[in-house]
Amino acid sequence: MSAPPLKKPVVTEREARQVAEAAREQDWRKPSFAKELFLGRFRLDLIHPHPLPADEAVRRGEQFLAKLRAFCETRIDGALIEREARIPDEVVTGLKELGALGMKIDPKYGGLGLTQVYYNKALALVGSVSPAVGVLLSAHQSIGVPQPLKLFGTDEQKQRFLPRCARTDISAFLLTEPDVGSDPARLATSAVPEGDDYVLDGVKLWTTNGVVADLLVVMARVPRSEGHPGGITAFVVEADSPGITVENHNSFMGLRGIENGVTRFHRVRVPAANRVGPEGAGLKIALTTLNTGRLSLPASCVAAGKWSLKIAREWSAAREQWGRPIAAHEAVGAKISFIAATTFALEAVLDLSSQMADEDRNDIRIEGALAKLFASEMGWRMADELVQIRGGRGFETADSLAARGERAVPAEQVLRDLRINRIFEGSTEIMHLLIAREAVDAHLSVAGALIDPDTSLQDKARAGANAGAFYARWLPKLLTGPGQLPNSFTEFRHEVDLSPHLRYVERHARRLARSTFYAMSRWQGRMETKQNFLGRIVDIGAELFAMSAACVRAELLRSRGEHGREAYQLADVFCRQSRIRVEELFSRLWSNTDDLDRKVVEGVLTGTYAWLEQGVLDPSGEGPWIADTTAGPSEHENVHRTIG
Repeated sequence: MSAPPLKKPVVTEREARQVAEAAREQDWRKPSFAKELFLGRFRLDLIHPHPLPADEAVRRGEQFLAKLRAFCETRIDGALIEREARIPDEVVTGLKELGALGMKIDPKYGGLGLTQVYYNKALALVGSVSPAVGVLLSAHQSIGVPQPLKLFGTDEQKQRFLPRCARTDISAFLLTEPDVGSDPARLATSAVPEGDDYVLDGVKLWTTNGVVADLLVVMARVPRSEGHPGGITAFVVEADSPGITVENHNSFMGLRGIENGVTRFHRVRVPAANRVGPEGAGLKIALTTLNTGRLSLPASCVAAGKWSLKIAREWSAAREQWGRPIAAHEAVGAKISFIAATTFALEAVLDLSSQMADEDRNDIRIEGALAKLFASEMGWRMADELVQIRGGRGFETADSLAARGERAVPAEQVLRDLRINRIFEGSTEIMHLLIAREAVDAHLSVAGALIDPDTSLQDKARAGANAGAFYARWLPKLLTGPGQLPNSFTEFRHEVDLSPHLRYVERHARRLARSTFYAMSRWQGRMETKQNFLGRIVDIGAELFAMSAACVRAELLRSRGEHGREAYQLADVFCRQSRIRVEELFSRLWSNTDDLDRKVVEGVLTGTYAWLEQGVLDPSGEGPWIADTTAGPSEHENVHRTIG
């Protein structure tokens, strides 16, 4: 007997948090540099000496990068893609022939088997020519069918789907719905068991690659019934299955060539053999996939930083103001310095996190999230500074510049294209909360029951004893450390001395842990509502991680005779800039307008300040804020298309 269709879930805030908590990977079986950092322990030994790829991985990676570079130079016209808002079919076909769809897929399934390090280098290279092409490849491999199957698929599923993904088939990842973003507890798409199949009904939004995909990873809710534990579950779905309609090709302020749409499922039959993992494991599969999948976004930010630095250097030397090149003016020079130092740091964070992912010695769920968070914020700032350096030309389109005889520099396009990175795969605000949850995991493990209102008095007493023992050992270690010893980290002392920065990181990791403990003691169960405080805690951790990565990378380059002196200079400047940001963040932990902001928000929502909105007209069109997601047959033309 089949289960009845699901009604749209209605969940409380507490229930939503419980769903998210259940989906977390809760065990820490491997060490984590970033987790230790948030606990006040500076474990430099986990990242230094800098881990390195194997010689064979380098050979294969460099060999593919050479082919990819030639392809990008001769076959991809980024300006054409921007102008027509579409990647030509022949470009996608060429990438398939090159093997670019299977960069991360094991060679035994027809892929190239590149490491995460070289996969990211490839994405950065492609993204520098056309960010839209970079997104197509990234969405297919970082979060599409290949990665979930690599981690959770059966041998039969891998044999069936991975060869297709490696050479011919484009995949997409479908989680978001018109009324469901970072709150998956309210996911409405259903998968009702019927015999040996599941029947899917629902609507998915912002399906990157969905317009052209051949295979889909779909998250849907299975109702609980006899023999079915139910819950949010992952499925591999053939995109040409009867009942699937791509109802709209979405357009955005940037990434104009991406194939992003709205996909409706109506009575779509999916074989049970296409279910990935057990019922109810869908969110855990999605979150685990994103642990390394998020590293594709920092790759695009690194590419944008490198390009921004090149344009800033060339333009600032050519453009004169008041008798000198604008680079010689301090106001512009500071921006160039910021771009150079930050690009160095972002590449350090990306390569370190990626190499740790390849080695699989460390748990990098926090490092990957920090890399995504930090790179997306800093990448946007670097692009904005480039537009400012370029002045009016930065605001002018590349086509317009070319039409009047100047170099077609797409600075404004890069700014638009990068903006989505602060939202993609977890917005900055959501990343703050996700990372903060992992950062306080040790505290909640020993003291969570003390602040849980549903915990019995007996359990609270037991938790109190455990917490007392933990903090008796932990707190004294936050008082002193090697960061207070002038001779610590002397291996980083050369023409430029980076050892003071590492001592700074060690001291402020302990300060960060003390601040977190104090906040938990002060707010207890209300800690989860202090989102701005938690965001600043995470931002401090991100800066400390980036400083550590920059220093370790500089020492690696020095030891290998690869621009070591210059790398030390860049690391030094980045750390000095970062320390200023860290001090401001620490100050804002306790000196801020958070309470006043909440009062203003209440006033805005109740209409107290509605008078402030007078004097303008709203050009928005009519229509609901959120589209109707009622299950049923589609009333739209299917705009799905197949490439190749």
